[in-house]
Amino acid sequence: MTLIKSISGIRGTIGGQVGDNLTPIDAVKFASAYGTWIMQQRDKEDYKVVVGRDARISGKMIQNLVMNTLIGMGIHVVDLGLSTTPTVELAVPMEHADGGIILTASHNPKQWNALKLLNHKGEFLDGEEGAKILEIAESDSMSFADVDSLGKITKNQAYIDLHIIEVLDLQLVNVKAIEHARFRVVVDGVNSTGGIAIPLLLERLGVDVIKLYCEPNGQFPHNPEPLKEHLTDLSEAVKKHKADFGIVVDPDVDRLAFMDENGEMFGEEYTLVACADYVLSRTPGNTVSNMSSTRALKDVTEKHGGTYEASAVGEVNVVKLMKKNKVVIGGEGNGGIIYPESHYGRDALVGVALFLSLLADKQMKVSELRKTYPNYFMSKKKIELTAGLDVDGILKEIEKRYQNEQLITIDGVKIDFPESWVHLRKSNTEPIIRIYTEAKSQQEADTLADTFIEEIKKVKL
Repeated sequence: MTLIKSISGIRGTIGGQVGDNLTPIDAVKFASAYGTWIMQQRDKEDYKVVVGRDARISGKMIQNLVMNTLIGMGIHVVDLGLSTTPTVELAVPMEHADGGIILTASHNPKQWNALKLLNHKGEFLDGEEGAKILEIAESDSMSFADVDSLGKITKNQAYIDLHIIEVLDLQLVNVKAIEHARFRVVVDGVNSTGGIAIPLLLERLGVDVIKLYCEPNGQFPHNPEPLKEHLTDLSEAVKKHKADFGIVVDPDVDRLAFMDENGEMFGEEYTLVACADYVLSRTPGNTVSNMSSTRALKDVTEKHGGTYEASAVGEVNVVKLMKKNKVVIGGEGNGGIIYPESHYGRDALVGVALFLSLLADKQMKVSELRKTYPNYFMSKKKIELTAGLDVDGILKEIEKRYQNEQLITIDGVKIDFPESWVHLRKSNTEPIIRIYTEAKSQQEADTLADTFIEEIKKVKL
């Protein structure tokens, strides 16, 4: 059982000992620290925070703890109830709120939950802001409101609908062309809030929707990370219903993957590639993704006359570089689409609408579309961390061994070989070392990953 405190929030497994897991006391402590930080940002009479959650089993409990902590500090709360991460991000500025909290552990299994923290723009906190909240949490310097100054909770369950309206109003979302195409799509909502939001969006676009695991009860029917090995039921359903393609999202709906009409993965990495291809064809410009993402985005960007740059891993790092480079689209290779015309956050609803617009424009099958992009293969593996393991020392040793290769060390170690690359980094959200590789074939990518796993295991410090 684990509790991970990082600049992006607090994440842990439910139950167990205080300070070692995400217990009610830990939830209250970090909500209090966040509330304190919120009130330090601006001196005003009233403060407001938007709170929403995915459908995981512990969500209602954690949300009630968080909301009641905030009103105990005199902060008003807008309760979105079951929602999505991008919906909460949009709601914060629409409510003129001071911040937002999403209760979700993203792709982690059902025993996990987390507090993901937003600023007044509806964007994730940067490193300095996150570090300040951790400092406040450890200082026990939080104070609470007197009985006449308590905050209030206001329920607002309209924001998924408002989010859909915002997506449909985007200039590049070709609603008429999508309606005319009469797509049939299977949606795997992993029994979370994607099962609410994605079908509603598709129905508004005139798509024939077949729902698979769209009951938001938090009982994940398979590992909730949208990877090929977890999606055999979606593959069978796409073939059975003769669908044009399949859609799968993670529990909080900021990651998006597609499956072609043959029940084969389009490739999680290629979600951003395809959406960027569409956006760049109409609004030329630059792109950004993190350094664990496919080279294919660079290829597509340069095809359209733009420039590509890689950031450190983490949505806040991607967004920072996107703003600096004034890009037209960016995101992460894990299926995270960040489209500034909407907002600076990964958004599966935006990704679905852009992908459908591309398909309606190209008038080709999903499998045919995939063949139009450079063919790279990626391996994503990990090593579980054991107590006392000097991860930084291990990465420094790997860096030393490959000092004559092209290296990027802004986030772990990335070694760029002529025909492949490997990226080794310590996860911010799980007790693991991630090993990402990419090559011209799956076998080469897997072999490269396995080679580095063995090399890491043999490092002696």
